[in-house]
Amino acid sequence: MASVITIASRYPWTRASLLLVLGFLSLPASLAAQTFKPRDLGPPPARSVTPQPQQPQSQQPQSLEARTQELDRIFHDYWQDTLQHSPEMASSIGDKRYDDQLSDYSPQAYNDALARGERFIERLGAIDTTGMGEQEILSKDLLVHDLVDQQESSVCKPWQTPVTQFSGIQVDLPALVEMLSFTSADDYDHYVARLNKVPATIMQISTDMMLGEQDGRSEPQYIMQKMLAQVNAMVTAKPQDTPFARPLLHFPASISARDQAQIRTVILTAIRTKVQPAYARFAKYLASDYIPKARKDPGIWANKDGDACYAYLVQSFTTTDLTPDQVYKIGEEDVARIQPQLMAVVHSLGYQDLRSFHQALVNNPKEHAQSGAQLIGLYRHYAEQMEGKLPELVTKIPKTPLKVVPMTTFGSADQVPADYQPGTPDGSRPGWIRVNTTDATKRLLTQVEPIAYHEGVPGHHLQISLAQELTGLPDFRRFESYTAFVEGWAFYSEQLGKEVGFYQDPYSEYGLLENQMWRAVRLVVDTGVHSKHWTRAQMVQYFRDHTAMDDITIQEEVDRYIAWPGQALAYDMGRLKILELRAEAQKALGKNFDIRKFHDEVLDSGALPLDILQQRIETWIQQQQNPATK
Repeated sequence: MASVITIASRYPWTRASLLLVLGFLSLPASLAAQTFKPRDLGPPPARSVTPQPQQPQSQQPQSLEARTQELDRIFHDYWQDTLQHSPEMASSIGDKRYDDQLSDYSPQAYNDALARGERFIERLGAIDTTGMGEQEILSKDLLVHDLVDQQESSVCKPWQTPVTQFSGIQVDLPALVEMLSFTSADDYDHYVARLNKVPATIMQISTDMMLGEQDGRSEPQYIMQKMLAQVNAMVTAKPQDTPFARPLLHFPASISARDQAQIRTVILTAIRTKVQPAYARFAKYLASDYIPKARKDPGIWANKDGDACYAYLVQSFTTTDLTPDQVYKIGEEDVARIQPQLMAVVHSLGYQDLRSFHQALVNNPKEHAQSGAQLIGLYRHYAEQMEGKLPELVTKIPKTPLKVVPMTTFGSADQVPADYQPGTPDGSRPGWIRVNTTDATKRLLTQVEPIAYHEGVPGHHLQISLAQELTGLPDFRRFESYTAFVEGWAFYSEQLGKEVGFYQDPYSEYGLLENQMWRAVRLVVDTGVHSKHWTRAQMVQYFRDHTAMDDITIQEEVDRYIAWPGQALAYDMGRLKILELRAEAQKALGKNFDIRKFHDEVLDSGALPLDILQQRIETWIQQQQNPATK
């Protein structure tokens, strides 16, 4: 699973969205803007819209140079707008200009963002890309799709449900602190200014949640109880023990001992008098007001417009036109396909069924982590051994180094076994596999090897680092994230370990197959709870019936799907598409198929929606068959 800040902040698009926007080329700007007014938005528009003719050429810049310059200007303006209004994201990638700011969470800010998106759509609609290069045209199309999708997301009113146990100011802001760099006194001054803004930000978020409940949208009570525990942990900790005090652990040599003491006093005072009281007020609001009124059903269907919202999320996260029912059926078919393979390994290890195998795992201390340090060491071992095999899989190796670090303890009890945090493009911070060491001795080791390949190399670290290091593309492309691509690639990467000779331990090989079952089960239980009105107990039981996963992971997983509708569907859908395209290329190219060149082609344009990826791979296949067409 990739970082929430970088990976999951943007929803992907659909082809119909592009066709819709292309229709603006024949409409007056005022009418185009009215079409996207937030108050007019209902369920996502139909997925088949006929494109309209373009504006007369006389209304557009005539020269290719002028049109290209204007398109570049739009890309630049959009990226700067993104960083200005998402200061946490700017900080996370090493841009220090907004290190003293926090995002504006007010409803007005949300509507303003939609309005700015409309204006960017209008500007893009005026650009004729005739004569431009392939990547310039693709960049325009991707930005149009992102912006239209932003408008379509209004059906969910996401600003009304801004926190869960996986994301929100109680998780994201502490995680951001880990990513900041402090090289001067100014960095600490900016940090204090940001801490002093926490009370106002939490007040905005509380207001959003109150308005959401009034409008019929909330998170489930059970999920918010877990989130409340995270907030309370922040409130009751000593200021120096909170994640916000991390910048005090190490000072740059340029700051004198006297100044260090002063900085320490100022930051701890801000934590004690600003940050913790704000979280305390938030906890009181959650406990006394929000949670008692929050919905009891786990599925998003129980919210106002919940079915329409989930239908949108399914299509957005998977970058497909599939309905929840179709995804549910794909999941059932995938579970049935993997089950015999899983059972074959279980039988080879001497067990009759998954339950007996699971019980043996539970009772076998050798298959459990002995400590958090051992877990970290195993992840490091698998990542390092795979790094030596990368030249067999790709021709391009990222410059950004990879490190394995423990996940911050605040909130980690509700997090995944491990995740990935991208490094900075300038190399000042490496990419991190963050390992969850909470309750380490309860965690099985069977999944560590595939997760290491997923989160590190050749998974997230390889793909995201290569994207950030791309040259000649607009900045927004380098940090673009389509969940089905990003997570689909990482999930696909798990099996590459077997292809280069790893998974020598039969228990690790079982872990590889169980991970595949795990992601197939997701398709069933996610759509089950959010579309078919499953209970949480049904979700847990389906996991137990089809996997031998440890109970702590099962509990974390079902709560993740409840809190993050649709996101977990992207993994298997993305992997299945990459496997389909690989099989297509192997069949067409035969002995001329080169796995390294195939992977290079998948990765060399950054993250892409699955239909665009398919177009690019099929074009590449044709070029490989007939080099004269290149």
